[in-house]
Amino acid sequence: MDIIKVLIVDDSAVIRNIIKEALSHSPNINVVGEAEDAFVARDLIKKLNPDVLTLDVEMPKMDGITFLINLMRLRPMPVIMLSTLTTKGADITLQALEIGAVDFIAKPTVQELLATQASFREVLTEKITQAVTIDQKNFKLSDTLTNNKVVKDSHNILAFSGSKRANHLIAIGASTGGTEAIKKLLVSLPSNSPAIVITQHIPKTFSLRFAQRLNDNCQVEVHEASHGQKIKAGHVYIAPGDQHLEVVHKNGALFCTLKDGEEVNRHKPAVDVLFDSVRDFADNVQAVLLTGMGQDGAHGMLRLKELGSRTIIQDKNSSLIWGMPGRAHAISAHTMQSPLLEISKHLLSYAGLSRTEMQNVLAKNCVGDVL
Repeated sequence: MDIIKVLIVDDSAVIRNIIKEALSHSPNINVVGEAEDAFVARDLIKKLNPDVLTLDVEMPKMDGITFLINLMRLRPMPVIMLSTLTTKGADITLQALEIGAVDFIAKPTVQELLATQASFREVLTEKITQAVTIDQKNFKLSDTLTNNKVVKDSHNILAFSGSKRANHLIAIGASTGGTEAIKKLLVSLPSNSPAIVITQHIPKTFSLRFAQRLNDNCQVEVHEASHGQKIKAGHVYIAPGDQHLEVVHKNGALFCTLKDGEEVNRHKPAVDVLFDSVRDFADNVQAVLLTGMGQDGAHGMLRLKELGSRTIIQDKNSSLIWGMPGRAHAISAHTMQSPLLEISKHLLSYAGLSRTEMQNVLAKNCVGDVL
């Protein structure tokens, strides 16, 4: 494996040292330079030609967003944002992901690092190792900025006459790259879409702001899920970043249930927890796995497929990281795979089928063919 060259950009010498020390344990990563502001970073990028950048969201002289826009316009490369777990940090980080940053990690305090040093080191190393695999040679900032100018009265909303089955549910799981993938999936959905529940690997503060930003740009109503909340058509429920989201069927209706349990597949919320919670009514569920690092959701998706769910994975070409959907593909957990921008159309088409029509579609596509 080639050595990954990393440039650290952060105005705090303490944080730069923490990151450098954490990465020093990996034989495949070499920190080639450190920059305390964007202007120093610009010169070091030209001189050192790093493979991956870690970037503070808040810096003096030039803020992280302005620097990221300039960087992605002139020299696209994988960037991992270091973010504070605050509302302001969440907004800036979500904006950075829209612009083209590939991932983010919470900026640790000294106290947090002392308690979770090994965990921080492992996560940071894994994110950098994955980031370097992302090909951004054809990245165009202009396309990204244009695609993110979404309004609720967009002419690209799909037509849908409504589901023919009561309580038809769409369950979605995602991780790295998922915030943008979920947005692209949701913005074309009409206000009468089937109900949707989502587990995205994201911190607590981020999940609330993520839901609010989606709600501002979608015709469906997007919420951060709350315990006991009734699930209704035309609404989307996103798992809080610190609790598992499950769905319960009670008295002819579906409800959100939040649980503060142990991590599953190293995550809380976990996609497998969400998928396993809908097994009792699996034949009325469409399960979707979008871009993401790791394998969370793959085995839960397989269990749903075996119980009669329609299961869809995002294809490799449109995935930022084909970890989770790739693992589902490897174990044949999917009934179909699809480019991201076509998944919404497939979901609505299937939701509009009668139960008999639905069973015929599943029978034809039970081994993961692309429709």
